[in-house]
Amino acid sequence: MSLHAELTVDRGARFTLNLGLTAESGETIGLLGPNGAGKSTALRALAGLLALSSGRIELDGQVLDDAAADEFVPPERRPAGVVFQDYLLFPHLSALDNVAFGLRARGMDRRSARQRAQTWLRRVGIGDHARSRPRALSGGQAQRVALARALVTDPRLLLLDEPLAALDASTRIEVRSELRHHLADYPGTTVLVTHDPLDAMVLADRLLVLEGGHVVQQGTPTEVAHHPRSDYVAQLVGVNLYRGTSRGTTVDLTTGGTLTTATRSDGDVLVAFGPTAVSLHRTQPDSSARNTWPVQVHSLEGHGTITRVQLTGHPDVLADITPAAVTDLDLEPGTPLWAELKATEIRTYPA
Repeated sequence: MSLHAELTVDRGARFTLNLGLTAESGETIGLLGPNGAGKSTALRALAGLLALSSGRIELDGQVLDDAAADEFVPPERRPAGVVFQDYLLFPHLSALDNVAFGLRARGMDRRSARQRAQTWLRRVGIGDHARSRPRALSGGQAQRVALARALVTDPRLLLLDEPLAALDASTRIEVRSELRHHLADYPGTTVLVTHDPLDAMVLADRLLVLEGGHVVQQGTPTEVAHHPRSDYVAQLVGVNLYRGTSRGTTVDLTTGGTLTTATRSDGDVLVAFGPTAVSLHRTQPDSSARNTWPVQVHSLEGHGTITRVQLTGHPDVLADITPAAVTDLDLEPGTPLWAELKATEIRTYPA
């Protein structure tokens, strides 16, 4: 493993971060979670901006922090590059000199540092803006300068703290695609902090989901999306998630109600299905679907070309339908309906 870290950071009354993290060279690890989960605390500990309360950080065999042995490598001596959420570019320096700064701080002569910085500015697609100062750059251009500044010193560890959060929607799509290509070519280890599920799914090879300073789920983006293990993850990836006890193909839900599944299992389980799997009817449907139950519209929210309907019942459920269906069903808060769900649409896995 290129990176092996056991992070414990005591933030007093706020919370304590407890995170074990290993990663190989060339791998991008995504730290995903709500605000206050401990994502940025973990990143700052890896960067050396926060000392560990206990634990150890080792990168390519080099100890960066060992609380028990009282070993600590300061940030400026760590082989790490950091891209912060607000980029933190030096306002009085040009884009070229911002990128060259790290090289100059490591002793490289001015001419060589600027030549190497210019090469990196061309690599990230803004070679023509070398003389521009940060205030003259767009958000996407500033993000590219920050990425070039982080990579120009050939760090073994790249730390990205919400690198796309400050961008508008159209720029974000373009920069996300470019960043994905840069990460694919980067030989070191990358740790990405984000609360955006799309950034995590597109950029990370493996996800660690943090809540309250602890890992509640980890796996590939596909594994996390298909088998959510907490309400936060379920809401993040947009699926209905329930806990229950299974007896054969019948699951008694802890929140009330039952669901019939297509696969047999016994014991405590999680069941999940997408909002698009739920169909809505004004009257009880006469169909082969094995799950139908009365619900009431709680709220409606537009999501592009679909409308997400939050419904109360046993169980409560989210359904995604077209705006035309909203009109046909004459939906508004309080409207009584029937929900319909095929057993084959339900995923069941151990709790």
